[in-house]
This record gives sequence, C-alpha cells and structure tokens, in this order.
Amino acid sequence: MSKPEFIYVTYIETTAEKLWHALTDGDFTARYWFGARLRSDWKVGSSFEMVRSDGTVSDAGKVVECDPPRKLAYTFINLSDKYKNEFPALATFVLEPYGKLVKLTLTHEGFVEGGKFYAGISKGWPAILSSLKSLLETGEPLQIPFEALKMDAREP
Repeated sequence: MSKPEFIYVTYIETTAEKLWHALTDGDFTARYWFGARLRSDWKVGSSFEMVRSDGTVSDAGKVVECDPPRKLAYTFINLSDKYKNEFPALATFVLEPYGKLVKLTLTHEGFVEGGKFYAGISKGWPAILSSLKSLLETGEPLQIPFEALKMDAREP
C-alpha cells in the first residue's frame, strides 16, 4: 500500500516573485503561519527550521530543492513527542504564473502509514495557505483560531 500524500492547490492574485518571498522570508511567514518564522538559507542540503515566537524550534528538516521562483521542496517533522515515531515528510511547492495569478500546488508526501503527522498537516496546510492567500491579496492574514484546527472536540 502506498504512503498517504496531501495535495493542495490554490490560485493567488500575485506574482511568482512575491509568492516566493512569502514562502521563504521568515518575517513574512510569521504573519500568516501562526507566528512561526521559517529559517533556512534555502540552499539544497541546508537545514530548515520552523521557529516559534518564543524562540523554540517546533519543526525541522532539510532543503531538498530550491529553484526560485518556481519550485521549493523541503522535508520536515514536528519535534514534539507526539510525532517521535515518524520521520520527516517532503513538502513541495510548485509556482506557476498565469497572467495576474499564480497557481500554487503543494504536495506533502512520505508520511508514516496511519501516522499522526499526516492528520495534523491535513488540518494545518489549508489554514496556513488560506491565510497566505488572504495576506497577499488583501494585505491582511486570516485570524484562524486554533480550535478550528483540532481533529475533534476531545483533542487537547
């Protein structure tokens, strides 16, 4: 049986260069990614970290591909004990300009079969990318409450 993958496609009224900046600039990511700053030099093989507003690293991985402003791929996994038996999965962003729009396709793959990380990103990516789209198009990110991202009412 193949491992699960997550695919999300959206169209954003922006340029590929602005979208690329939004995906790779830590100060910008903090505006739409619940305060998290992505940190990397974006060279293939370099480390990738997601840094919370308190300075702790919540997620880490490696840059696999970097072709500005067309394609970006990196592995990462959440470092909490909740995901200790899982391994980094690959997130790939493909940017395709169409006039005033850019088609953004995110494919996240390589999850542990039945793992918790896949369930988490399946809730997280739509919120993050919707907020990114809103920020680029209106200048304001979405204010999505964390409660909206829980799998069910019993989840802490």
